[in-house]
Amino acid sequence: MVRLNPQHLRLYLVTDQSLTLGRPLADVVAQAVQGGVTCVQLREKHLSTRDFLAQARMLKELLAPHGVPLVINDRIDIALACDADGVHLGQSDMPAQVARRLLPSHVFIGWSVESADDVVQSLGMPVDYLGVSPVFATPTKTDTKNPWGLNGLRQVRASTSLPLVAIGGIHHSNARDMLRAGADGLAVVSALCSAQDPAQSAQEFMRLILEEHP
Repeated sequence: MVRLNPQHLRLYLVTDQSLTLGRPLADVVAQAVQGGVTCVQLREKHLSTRDFLAQARMLKELLAPHGVPLVINDRIDIALACDADGVHLGQSDMPAQVARRLLPSHVFIGWSVESADDVVQSLGMPVDYLGVSPVFATPTKTDTKNPWGLNGLRQVRASTSLPLVAIGGIHHSNARDMLRAGADGLAVVSALCSAQDPAQSAQEFMRLILEEHP
């Protein structure tokens, strides 16, 4: 069990098996963690329940010795079955209030915000961090509203004291801008999953993060 510390959100890998260039997901995640990834979310929307659970248990076993929390996207049942450290919920997923009642108290909850109304709503919700989604347009997030942009990210930062994880179109050249606009952490999909060297890519992200948030 890993209790949430804001530092766990610094470099947040969101998985997408279709982007791993044919490599096993476990290999990509292991390399990314070696490079400094601090949190991993299993987000595999096209897997059967049985396969999703198998992946979740595999990642839990891989991550636990490193103290890296495993977050399950959407599926409360999978989170319970694999003893995940956290869950992440989107706008069309189970309401956070219901998830909080179902989950053990130590399991943290993240929630995606896609509009100013979502941010206001989050102020009364039992969530531990917000995913600002998407900051920039990205092919890995096609079911969301218009991108926030950096100004939108700044507005979210001014509206809440919750930790913010930026997601959407993040790469090495704009990571610093995201952090300066108020992100506490960066959620990265293709820039890690599709990197030729996930460890090296993670190291570069962590270098930028530590320069802005020592």
